[in-house]
Amino acid sequence: MTDEQRERQRALKRETAARLADIWTSPPQELERVLDTDTRLADYCGGVVEHPDEHNLYELLGVLRFFDFAGRYRWDGKAVRKFAKFYESLKFNGINGRQRYTLTPVQYYQFANIFGWRDVDGRRLTRSVYIFVPRKFSKTTSAAALAVYDMLFGDSNAQAYVAANSYQQAKICFDEIRAIMMGIDPSGRVFRVNREQISYNLAGHSAFIRCLSGNAKTQDGLNASLVIMDEYAQARDTATKSGADLKNTLTSSMGARREPLTVVITTASDVLDGAFAKELDGAKAVLRGELINDSLFASLFMPDVDDREDNPATWRKVQPHLGITVQPDFYRHEWEQAQLSADNMMVYRTKLLNIFAQSERERWIDDKLIAKISQPLDVDDFGGLAAYLAIDLSRCDDLTAVTTAILDRDHGRLYYINDYFFPRGALSGHPDRALFAEWGERGAIHLTDGDIIDYRDIVEHINRTAQVMPVHGIAYDAWGSVDLGNYLRTQGMGDILFAVPQSYGYFTAPLRSFERWAKEGRVVLADNPITRWCFGNCVLDTDSQGQQKPYKAAHNLKIDGVITILMATRQILYINT
Repeated sequence: MTDEQRERQRALKRETAARLADIWTSPPQELERVLDTDTRLADYCGGVVEHPDEHNLYELLGVLRFFDFAGRYRWDGKAVRKFAKFYESLKFNGINGRQRYTLTPVQYYQFANIFGWRDVDGRRLTRSVYIFVPRKFSKTTSAAALAVYDMLFGDSNAQAYVAANSYQQAKICFDEIRAIMMGIDPSGRVFRVNREQISYNLAGHSAFIRCLSGNAKTQDGLNASLVIMDEYAQARDTATKSGADLKNTLTSSMGARREPLTVVITTASDVLDGAFAKELDGAKAVLRGELINDSLFASLFMPDVDDREDNPATWRKVQPHLGITVQPDFYRHEWEQAQLSADNMMVYRTKLLNIFAQSERERWIDDKLIAKISQPLDVDDFGGLAAYLAIDLSRCDDLTAVTTAILDRDHGRLYYINDYFFPRGALSGHPDRALFAEWGERGAIHLTDGDIIDYRDIVEHINRTAQVMPVHGIAYDAWGSVDLGNYLRTQGMGDILFAVPQSYGYFTAPLRSFERWAKEGRVVLADNPITRWCFGNCVLDTDSQGQQKPYKAAHNLKIDGVITILMATRQILYINT
């Protein structure tokens, strides 16, 4: 996204927020009658209007469109309340077994948009629905309730299809529907339930719900009344019987239906050019008013252009059920797990932030440049120069890296000496034991006594360095090395500690500076095979703001020495600017 596009989105959000506030201050009578349907409807709309920074642009545009519809279409509050009562009578699967759930304000708003508006002929206005939400929003319960409702209260010959790209995905939703029906009719007297279809034949009512997948061989003669596409964002093409082709086959069979309904309920994926990504662009254009399609309803949850991926406010914005169906600390934990690899980060972005993304892993610095800037170095040769240290304490029984960065202002150079520590007692059973043992024999790594890293070894190393040159700062991982930071404070080093959060914003500047200095010949690395190994394992990842961070090319590799070099560089940039 260009800077110009970003600014247009910022301006549109400011404009939309102002228009919503004006309407909310003095709402027309038609809108008041709509909002009186249920307090949850007013709660959701009011929350968006009064706290626009807590909601994304397309949420605001959706509510503005809802307000506009109140003056142009007839509202059927009875139909909305009927569905809500039905939903809340069903039992769904949960962590405490099968139980009933009360619709949340955002769910009530979504279903109200589906069932509330009527066109000039009295038919349900909404025919296409896009619910674009992160994982664990209760997508399955929403889809299951819609399918059961259509079978029971829709056309007498209703045909509801629950479809997905894979059979396994389609079965997740369909199995929830089967469980609902078996709970309603445990004796099987009214509903016939089998592996892939539920039938209802009673008093002239002959309806069914069927499970289909993208590789199913659909036949002629379909007459769909409801189509639910689950995880449609993963559909890749329309050349074969993929999810996209299946959706087209099903929706094209709805011509005879008076109130057909197609519902896409999905989370983002890594399929950037798939069918859903294109349809999502169209839905956004409708919300922006660039396309006219009043039969389409879209509820889209994603970050705004300036939202940081590590910000709890962003997490609350993209996941309206945080603290409801999602544990309050879940996003924090998953963000920390995302730091472990580029693949983890890609899953975090697509499934939790609801951003279309791919793992574009770019090798950072090639071996030739690292070899060119590496030479034997010894701390004792730099007496009197300023030293900046950085520590990456992986796990107490794994590799620990300590970088000593030395700033030589007179010659415009930076020297980096990496030391590595590993507890000798942890070698047995470690996947890299042979490599670490060999490096220990060569003096490339300090194999310490015991089964875990002793903080006293780190302090002793710092004190040895401080005897040669003044230590101006010690950078450490603000999240992963809290105990080490506390220990260093007890050793009288609190005044020079420098906490570095492991986020994109903190790594971008040192990444770019180090690379530029290395190419300019201003960087010298101490020749160490572990440092070269770490650089060889390192790839770059770019976030939605264009900021970058180093990652392991594979989860079992290590880049500790690269991380400490960049933490020390960050410290130098901060202190010397």
